[in-house]
Amino acid sequence: MSAITRDEVAHLARLSRLALSDDELDHYASQLDAIIAAVAKVREVAAEDVPPSSHALPITNVYRPDEVRPSLTPQQALSGAPAVEDDRFRVPRILGEEA
Repeated sequence: MSAITRDEVAHLARLSRLALSDDELDHYASQLDAIIAAVAKVREVAAEDVPPSSHALPITNVYRPDEVRPSLTPQQALSGAPAVEDDRFRVPRILGEEA
């Protein structure tokens, strides 16, 4: 027996202000039913002694320390640019923006 009925999907669609055809109601009812079955399966194996987690493996921070290091000067960085203006790359205007 289906856990989600066609009428319940129609009710949810009305609440969400979605216009669904009869075929869509049947399609979404079966999809929601499959989702509920999958969640029920997970609930069966979930044990009280297992803490909830977002990942199967522990995650550690992979960021390196933020340290000042030598880098290009503005002139070196802009040396290969086709157009430069005020120590910045000059690019064509888009979307009719004003200067």
